[in-house]
Amino acid sequence: MSPSRRSQVRFFLHQLPFFIILVALWMLLWGQLTWLALITGLAAAVFVTRVFRLPPVDLSGRLNIWYGFVFVVTFLAAVVRGSLVVAWQVLDFRRAPGAAIIAVPLRVDDDVIMAHTAVTASLIPGSLIVDVDREGRTLFLHTIGIRSDEDAEHQRRVVLGWEARITRAVGSRAQLADLRRQIAETDDHAHLGAASPRDGRTPL
Repeated sequence: MSPSRRSQVRFFLHQLPFFIILVALWMLLWGQLTWLALITGLAAAVFVTRVFRLPPVDLSGRLNIWYGFVFVVTFLAAVVRGSLVVAWQVLDFRRAPGAAIIAVPLRVDDDVIMAHTAVTASLIPGSLIVDVDREGRTLFLHTIGIRSDEDAEHQRRVVLGWEARITRAVGSRAQLADLRRQIAETDDHAHLGAASPRDGRTPL
C-alpha cells in the first residue's frame, strides 16, 4: 500500500466515529430505529461530509466502551423521564410550569464535546438550545419547569453532568484530567461555602 493510500485509510478510520455519530443523530432526530432511517442517515452523512467539505474534525482517538454504554443508557432514561415530566407539567392545571433561559458555562474546551453536549440537552424533552457562545464556551437553554434559582442551578448541573459523561466516553486523556481537576476544585469550593454561611442569593 502506497503512503498516500495509507494516509487516506488512516484519515478515514480517524473520522469514522464522527460519521457514525452523524448517522445516529439523524435516526434520533427522526425518532426511528429502522433500516430506512439508517439508509437515509448514511446518505445524509455522506452528503454533509462530501458536499460541504467542512474542515476535518480533530477527534481524540479515545473511546471508552463502558462510559459510552453508561451515556447511552442514561440518555434513554432521561428521554423517558423528560417526556413524563413534560406531560405532567402540561396536564397540571394548578400552576404554570414556568420557563427560563439559562446560561451554562462548560468546562471542557473542545468543539466536538460542546456540540455533543448541546445536541444531548436539546434531545431531552423540556430543554432546547437557543444560542451558543463558542468563544465563551457557554450554552443557552430554554428550559421549562424553572420556578426558582435552585431549579436553574439544578438544570446547569444536569447539563454539566452530560458534558462529563461525554468527556469520559470520548474525550482525550488531557481533557479528562482537566475535567477531574475542575470537579475537585468545585467540590472544594462547595465544602468551603457550606462551612461559612452566605448572605443573599445568586441571581440567574
